[in-house]
Amino acid sequence: MVFRFIIISDEVDDFMREIQIDSDANFLDFHKAIQKTCGYEDGQMTSFTICENGWEKVQEITLEDMNNDSSEDSFVMEDTKLSDFLEDEKQHLLYTFDPLADRVFFIELAEIITRKNLASPKVTRELGNAPQQILDFDELMAKNPININDDIYDDDYDDDDLYGSGIDEFDLDNLDISDGNPYD
Repeated sequence: MVFRFIIISDEVDDFMREIQIDSDANFLDFHKAIQKTCGYEDGQMTSFTICENGWEKVQEITLEDMNNDSSEDSFVMEDTKLSDFLEDEKQHLLYTFDPLADRVFFIELAEIITRKNLASPKVTRELGNAPQQILDFDELMAKNPININDDIYDDDYDDDDLYGSGIDEFDLDNLDISDGNPYD
């Protein structure tokens, strides 16, 4: 059985990839196909997230074992087949390609092709350029500087409204302050 996926980005309007991959392939194979078609370098802690009811996150599948809590199930791309989690057309996934900025691709299982197998993933359609793999925060801030005087700070605002007219207004008599180590 072959899965045909459509991959889009909310950052680049004309970006779209279509990848066909065998249902018995693992998520690592799918990850590598996405990385290659986007021209991304490997090395980011990417992950897939299985979604239900639209884009409601259900289960994460990570590149490396990230689970320190043995009471929760942990799924690693290399050990997890696509068919373990995907069974219905129109099923959704998120692919986090820039974990520090929480940037994702939106993926839909567009079609399940029965009576066909693929030895390796195949990119069947490419439109547009992929978004930049990792955001340059300095460049982003230069394009969109934050001005603390915009909408946040009102020149008519008086610090005394927040803090009172001085430290003398604190009522220290009602505070329970004792000498000694509070951790004993």
